[in-house]
Amino acid sequence: MNSEHNFGTGSIWKNIMSLAIPMTIAQLINVLYSVVDRIYIGHIPDASTQALTGIGLTLPIITIITAFANLFGMGGAPLFSIARGAGEDERAKKIMGTSFSMLVLTSFVLMAVFFIWKRPLLILFGASSSTLPYADSYLNIYLFGTLFVMVSLGMNSFINAQGFGRTGMCTVLIGAVMNIILDPVFIFVFHMGVEGAAIATVISQGVSSVFVFSFLRGKKTLFQLTKSSVKIEISLLKEISGLGLSGFVMSVTNGSVQIVCNAVLSRFGGDLYVGIMTVLNSVRELITMPVTGLTNAAQPVIGFNYGAGEYKRVKSAIRFMSVFCIVFTTLMWAFLFFFPQGFIHLFNSDPALLKEGVPAMKLYFFGIFMMSLQFSGQSTFVALGKSKQAVFFSLFRKVIIVIPLTLFLPSLFNLGTDGVFLAEPISNFIGGSASFFTMYFTVWRKLPNR
Repeated sequence: MNSEHNFGTGSIWKNIMSLAIPMTIAQLINVLYSVVDRIYIGHIPDASTQALTGIGLTLPIITIITAFANLFGMGGAPLFSIARGAGEDERAKKIMGTSFSMLVLTSFVLMAVFFIWKRPLLILFGASSSTLPYADSYLNIYLFGTLFVMVSLGMNSFINAQGFGRTGMCTVLIGAVMNIILDPVFIFVFHMGVEGAAIATVISQGVSSVFVFSFLRGKKTLFQLTKSSVKIEISLLKEISGLGLSGFVMSVTNGSVQIVCNAVLSRFGGDLYVGIMTVLNSVRELITMPVTGLTNAAQPVIGFNYGAGEYKRVKSAIRFMSVFCIVFTTLMWAFLFFFPQGFIHLFNSDPALLKEGVPAMKLYFFGIFMMSLQFSGQSTFVALGKSKQAVFFSLFRKVIIVIPLTLFLPSLFNLGTDGVFLAEPISNFIGGSASFFTMYFTVWRKLPNR
């Protein structure tokens, strides 16, 4: 095995960072797909706030599509890494092939379902007569790129799991740069508004998916995607789905939280506050991106060494991942607290949105460093194939804590919209602590020091 792609030798932190740096850049670039759309749309003359709010209403549907990409991509990649570490090459190939086939099949089902139900769903999500046309127009085009999203996101995990971090970064970079260039052309030059943003996104994601597919079919990859390997193995599908259920549940619950937040904010504050939540979600994607990049990079390293029986290296990887996440999110909390206006101005310059958005941002991101404990604990469970624990903590923070608090806090003590924004930090403190300390006592302390 090429030593460059062997996670069982060399410094643990160097192994992780060799993947984390390109993967974090790739995460940033990937976030830019949707965030850049919101930045440009948020500055459309005469309709910026309504258009931005309309795009915000589509986020749950986009999140659900991402969830299915995580189900088979992030579910298969850790199993793939463990098989690599154990020297089970044939099993690794079949895991990758089964994941690919399920991504393709699921993409067509999702596209059909959302085309049929998109308008009723958007109204359920809190769309008003002024924001529904923007959301509907965007989805009419975006949904045609469902296959591209699924393949580019899901299969990129297998490129990174083989140690080709820079290649994984480039697959995202190509599409994102195209999106950044094409967005203003379609939106402002051709005056196509939100439809132009959707066209730019579909084209860009199509190019990324072609690049991913070509690499995994090419000669440079360690494990090639072949016709014989794409046959769906039911036994492997159960394992992939079981492990991927964590990332799937996390994405679906994020979508559910967005739905509930938009509906409650629409009731207590109107379209303005739905627009504020769109901005807050966009900022959250940007600041948690390096944490997601590092924890995703740590998973194949942890999984490889666990499969190889190198438990001391597993503990070193968990320690490095956890400390980095806590330090980074603490620094970002300070930036958000002292400079909230700068983050909001990036997406919208409406004075009313800025006035109400600053206090909302300070509430929403309070103690965000506790979220990193959730990422660290859950990533460890996923990397070691402990799907039940990973799924539980995905559900615990969002479904058991955030959604009930979002529904009930606004009516308590006349909190109104502040109650919606308070639900997030409360869940971070409770859910983050529960996830991390469960991992510490059930995984860390039971790993041999060898």
